[in-house]
Amino acid sequence: MSNPTAAMLVIGDEILSGRTRDANMHFLAGELTKHGINLSEVRIVSDNRDAIIAALDALRTSYAHVFTSGGIGPTHDDITADCIADAFGVSIDVREDARALLAAHYARTGSELNEARLRMARIPDGATLVDNPVSVAPGFTLGNVHVMAGVPSVFQAMVASVLPTLTGGAPLLSQSLRIMRGEGDIAGPLGQLAERNPALSIGSYPFQKDGVFGAQIVIRGHDGAQVDAAMAELRSLFPA
Repeated sequence: MSNPTAAMLVIGDEILSGRTRDANMHFLAGELTKHGINLSEVRIVSDNRDAIIAALDALRTSYAHVFTSGGIGPTHDDITADCIADAFGVSIDVREDARALLAAHYARTGSELNEARLRMARIPDGATLVDNPVSVAPGFTLGNVHVMAGVPSVFQAMVASVLPTLTGGAPLLSQSLRIMRGEGDIAGPLGQLAERNPALSIGSYPFQKDGVFGAQIVIRGHDGAQVDAAMAELRSLFPA
């Protein structure tokens, strides 16, 4: 049986404008790989209601899980929660358990739970809260969509809260070999190796160092013995 699939929806004008470099995709890909869930697609959309809903609807009907990042804070442009509610056709309002978490947190820190901060307690009907041990304001899961903050430390904590609740498959194993030859020289034998190992993913990633072309060959698969055998054959094809 194949592993469950996942997609990621990154939300925010700051990502598309280049003001912020997204780190969450890299982290999520690594964690899902270890959990046996295949991250198959990533989309980035602006803080636009129609764009968010369209992308969300496309992804949630195509993959077992969708992880979103960004747009669940206290400001006017944090519209992700509302868009999720609209996409699922449910209402959204301040929820008492989320409000209680925020009230306790701001009481401890001596800050006011004002109207802006209370926006972070607005949760779509039917959603389950996602724990946030970093800054308390929760994410949530509705259907197969897991809604998380964009701040990397908070996103990572939320992923750690969600993953144990998901059923994964076989972890993806990988080995790599650095070959100091250009891709044009190795493409033929490498393609034949891939044909002999259809259950494996064999990728070539070129580089140049000190004027010399080379390629990092990465072999990935769920069966460790198959990965070992293919790597041994690769080494015999291109000895150091």
